[in-house]
This record gives sequence, C-alpha cells and structure tokens, in this order.
Amino acid sequence: MDSRSILISGAGIAGPTLASWLSASGWDVTVVERFDHVREQGQNIDVRGVGRQVIRRMGLEDAVRDRHTGETGTDFVDDTGRPLAGFAAGADDTGGATAELEILRGQFARLLHDHSAAGTEYVFGDRITGLHDDGSGVDVEFDHGAARRFDAVVVADGLRSRTRSLVMPDARVEELGLYTAYLTIPRTADDNDRWRVLTCGQGRALGLRPDNLGTTQASLSFVSDVRGLDRLGHDDVVAVLRATYADVGWQGPRVLEHLDDDSLYFEEVGQAKLPTWSRGRIALLGDAAYCASPISGMGTTLALAGAYVLAGELTGHDDPRTAFARYERILRPLVTKAQKLPPGAPGIAHPRGRLGRGLFRTAVRAAGSPLLGKVAGLASRFATPPAEAIELPDYPMPAQRAVTA
Repeated sequence: MDSRSILISGAGIAGPTLASWLSASGWDVTVVERFDHVREQGQNIDVRGVGRQVIRRMGLEDAVRDRHTGETGTDFVDDTGRPLAGFAAGADDTGGATAELEILRGQFARLLHDHSAAGTEYVFGDRITGLHDDGSGVDVEFDHGAARRFDAVVVADGLRSRTRSLVMPDARVEELGLYTAYLTIPRTADDNDRWRVLTCGQGRALGLRPDNLGTTQASLSFVSDVRGLDRLGHDDVVAVLRATYADVGWQGPRVLEHLDDDSLYFEEVGQAKLPTWSRGRIALLGDAAYCASPISGMGTTLALAGAYVLAGELTGHDDPRTAFARYERILRPLVTKAQKLPPGAPGIAHPRGRLGRGLFRTAVRAAGSPLLGKVAGLASRFATPPAEAIELPDYPMPAQRAVTA
C-alpha cells in the first residue's frame, strides 16, 4: 500500500512535532515554511503536563533539559528591583510560574526540526497560496513552488495564519487588549537566574529572564484600547515603545536602549476560539486552531499534545476527516480549560491606576507568603496551568529515537 501524503504549513513547534510522529508511522510528510530558515529567535517557553509526556515519548526530554534556560523561579519586584514576592520554579511536570522545564523557543524549534528532518521534506522560503479540496485529496498552490497534491493538509503557522484564511475566511482572533515586545539584551552583573517582573503602572509591565546563551531575555507588555499596533513598521513600533516606557525606572532605560537590535519581536496578544478545527481534508493545529495566548502558560503544551493526538488519529484512520473529528473531540476539553484565563487577565497584571497597582502587589505578596500562600493555596492557583486536564491516548505508533545531545 502506498504511503499517505500530508502537507504541514509551519515549522515552529506543532508542525515539526506532527512531522516526527507521522514520518515515523510511514507517512510521506512535507513541511512548508515561509521563512527561509528555522527561526532560532524567541523567548523562554515551558513544557508542562501532557506536553512533557509527549517529549518523553519522543525521546527528547533529556535533550530539552540539556538546553534549560537556568531560570530558578519568578520574582515580582518594586521600582528599584527589590523583590516583593518570589515563587520557586515548579518541582513537578506542571506547577510553577517558572516551569521545572524551560527552554528558549528557538532552541526547541531547532531541536524538533532536527528530530524530524530525516523523514520529512522541508521547503523553506515558500508559502501556500491556494487550497482545493475535491473530497479525495487536496491540490495545493504555492507562492514559488509548483502545485502539488496531498491526501491531507494541516495548517500550523500561528495565531494570525494567512493560510487559515484560505480554509476558514470567517475565522476571527479574539483580541485581549495586550501588546508584548520581546528582545534579547546583553547580560549584566545585575542580572540573576530569576524571572523578574515589574508592574510599572498605567497598564504596563517589564520583565527580565535568564537564558543559557549568556544574554538576557526582556519583555515589555502593555494594555491598550488601540488595535493594530502590531501592523506598524519597525521604526514606528520602536517609537511607540519608547514613548510608552519613557518614564519607567529600574531596567526600563536599559531595555529601551536595545530596541533597535535585530531581536525585537512585537505582537498583539489574542486567542483563537473557533467552532471547528477542520474542513474536509484540511485541519488546523496549534495556535492557528486554538491559541490560548502566552498568558495561559499553555501554548507549547497545547502544540505538543495536539500534534501527538492528531498524528495518532491520522495513523489509525484511513479517512483524515474521521481523524480530524476525533482529534478535536479528544483535545477540545484541554483547550477549553487552557483558554480560561485568570479573572481580570490581562488587565489585573497590568493595572492602569495606583489603586490597582497596589492591590496587585498586595495579592502577589500574599500568594508568595510561605504561610498565607500555603494555607490559602494562593501560590498554587496563581502559578499552575491546567496542563494535565486530559489523559493522552496510548497510540500504537513507532517509538521515537532518543536525542540527548
């Protein structure tokens, strides 16, 4: 019997994970990525709960651990950088604002690409421009390459996927009113192994996180009633950030100094809440299907679990439409819980006024208190996403090769 063919759009986290499982199961897998290389930039991400189970089954847990960022916990600080409350990194698969297993997104993407590359055709620097599903297969048109036909197509290229609009032109992103800028800055003697967060007032926050590269990962996040700032050009984005954070002390001037560096990435935070994740022989995966936003702490876990479940169902069913329906039915409960953000988020962590800022600081002090936090369970509720909300099926798929280097 000839192997079945599948095209995956997106070489981030979900796409290569799906490629690994399907290629190991005998599928003819192609991944198309609009960038001309694996994007090795990106901030800290965590792997929790069922996501951790997936990388174990892939033989990748030790390799991820070898690339740990070194972050030991989270501190909320005052305007001078003095800790107001601290939370240790999680000690198990799920808990902690800082997970027990943290890795830079770019390093994880590279690891997943390399793990899947031997059995996958990667096409970089191209994108899908047309999808034509005739019921027995999908004819795909590309911006640069020749048209090709596949048994199924999976779109895994992000929250604001252009490819998704070819399948579901009515899909909309639920905006959360939050913007975040990420950048890498030189490490200084003042930096440590903690994720330090300053609520700056007027709807703003600033964060600094360690990495394993000898640099520091910085973030600037702010709430705004204005939509579309992420569509501005680089110079305009820099101007907005400089104006927004002009009066912020502590590490504010240091971060602003490096906004013109090449690492700057700016996004408007949102969620994808779609009534269905597939149409015919075309399915959505990862953020394109069910982005829960960085606020949830569940993005990577959802990508890994979704890819594993989708691969298992595709391998077990001849008709991809049946597999897509089962994938959604199994994963939807986990997504629903992940997308349920803390009450008031994101505004509660980005207070606009003095009163809100004071209340937030009081809350984190209470949650971080060894006595009150433990008695009231505040720390657990504050820092434990629902990463074990489902039990992963045990699919009869080939074991993955272990990678430790």
